[in-house]
Amino acid sequence: MLQPGFWDDPEEAQRRLRELKSLKEPLETCRQLLDRAQEALGLVELAQDEGDLSLVEDIQRETQDLERQARDLELSVLLTGKYDREDAILSFHPGAGGTESQDWAEMLMRMYVRWAERKGYKVEVLDYLEGEEAGIKSATILVKGPNAYGFLKAEKGVHRLVRISPFDASGRRHTSFASVDVLPDLPDDADDIEIRPEELRIDTYRSGGAGGQHVNKTDSAVRITHLPTGIVVTCQNERSQHANRETAMKILKARLRQRREEERQRELAELRGEQREIAWGNQIRSYVFQPYTLVKDHRTGVEVGNVQAVMDGDIDVFIYAVLEQRAAVNTA
Repeated sequence: MLQPGFWDDPEEAQRRLRELKSLKEPLETCRQLLDRAQEALGLVELAQDEGDLSLVEDIQRETQDLERQARDLELSVLLTGKYDREDAILSFHPGAGGTESQDWAEMLMRMYVRWAERKGYKVEVLDYLEGEEAGIKSATILVKGPNAYGFLKAEKGVHRLVRISPFDASGRRHTSFASVDVLPDLPDDADDIEIRPEELRIDTYRSGGAGGQHVNKTDSAVRITHLPTGIVVTCQNERSQHANRETAMKILKARLRQRREEERQRELAELRGEQREIAWGNQIRSYVFQPYTLVKDHRTGVEVGNVQAVMDGDIDVFIYAVLEQRAAVNTA
């Protein structure tokens, strides 16, 4: 940052600053946890020396919070995927079942919003289409915070709900499905098209067709070939070679942007992976409200009996288990 010219390219400078922040945050968090651990040990010694049992509750609360944050730090270090540090885009889609599934999709959305709030993340609603009676037909939110995509990528899949339906006058038990799609929020650098001179072959030639004497008698037409991609653009509508060249470069940049966006969409499709039917047999997790309360992740076998806490965003135990499972496979 102290080098001359660091700020000459603002976009590159911002990219470097984001990289610096991502490297410094785990170190700073580690230092803070160590300091707090030392303070907690001091409280333990004080309670022992003075026999002050009133400090026990404070010590237990601080210890639990330290353990949770240390676990977050441990997992964030394991997040080494290309987009793990990016913000996350979550989309919610109900399965078959009408109002019941639409209500379930909205419940899932609320669960992830609560989880994000627990993490101190910010949430923006990008798209929201209400159901006819209740719930949502679809919704998309942006979760902004360190490692948001790294943590939430494990949540992609079909989620199954079993409960007594509030929309069934007979009070029967229903099974509903909804899917969660998770994508990284990739930086929008569509205006950052860099074309190096050595990547171009520029040919000039005499314009043909209508246009008057000037157009026909000078080599004002321009053909530009982008060697890395093979894209060729031509322009002969302007009066001067300089004007034709400027116009051709604009067309080339537009075509390169389009090409990059198509490549980006293909990459996102790969990140989405196989799209499964939102139905029985494809779920990653089941949430049972009746006749008993249980949330079970079918990938790791982790089970939680307090379904209300889970719906209020307490889902770290599931996220951690999947991430640890994947980390073990990757390091095996």
